[in-house]
Amino acid sequence: MGDITTAAVIMLGLALFFAAILVVAYRFFRVDEDPRLEKVEDLLPGTNCGACGTPGCSAFAVTLLAGENTPSGCTVASPEGVEALADFLGVAAGDLDRSVARLHCAGGTAQAGQIAEYEGYKNCRGAALVTGGGKGCAWGCLGLGDCDVSCDFDAIHMSANGLPVVDINKCTACGDCVDACPKDLFHLQPLSQPLLVQCNVPLAGDAAMEHCIVACDACGRCAQDAPMNIIEMAGNLPQINPLRNAQAGPGPTFRCPTGAIQWLPGGQFLEAATQNKEGHSHA
Repeated sequence: MGDITTAAVIMLGLALFFAAILVVAYRFFRVDEDPRLEKVEDLLPGTNCGACGTPGCSAFAVTLLAGENTPSGCTVASPEGVEALADFLGVAAGDLDRSVARLHCAGGTAQAGQIAEYEGYKNCRGAALVTGGGKGCAWGCLGLGDCDVSCDFDAIHMSANGLPVVDINKCTACGDCVDACPKDLFHLQPLSQPLLVQCNVPLAGDAAMEHCIVACDACGRCAQDAPMNIIEMAGNLPQINPLRNAQAGPGPTFRCPTGAIQWLPGGQFLEAATQNKEGHSHA
């Protein structure tokens, strides 16, 4: 009986000892929560999309209170919502170079036909695993709408030509479509960069055109017509310097024989091969 009592006393003593350590640690290491945090979270949209670069709205609220971000960093909030945040925090709303999802492919069903019929679960990722999906262009959009399904903001819809069209007014640049596309065709691009290459075919000349009639044929005219060092050809595709994108102007698109490079002022979307009888489009 004495051994049991001794053991109980020892356990009790250890419990009290560690409890005391926890009390001291809490007193010295606790981080007081900003009383404004709950209100800031209420003013945020609560979508937890991650487009702001943080894991969710709560994390973004913490960065706002720490002065590490500005209200305009929330691309989902309305202009009124951004102003409400700024007014509550007593800070400037901030300027944001807004980004949207851009599709680097213009070859729909009318431009890059099917060479095989895919039978199976109708999604791009599944089709891509079966001989690339059966489309004539192995590098192009499969048109089965994984991006459409993944978008929680109703910003992507499939066109009659089998290509996803992004509504830039709804797009929050959350990146879900980027993750959903098995062909890596969606990129997030600032609206301040209006020059866009709508092709992903790494071939040149007739070899590229055999796969898609609006493919880049690597002629290099866009690079020749752009101001120096803004466009370089790499891997048979134009590579645009993102820091000087807007300085290129629409000139590099004028002599493109297929419409594979587009100038999209104001963020407009052009689906290539729908603008004129030759099957090419120009902004």
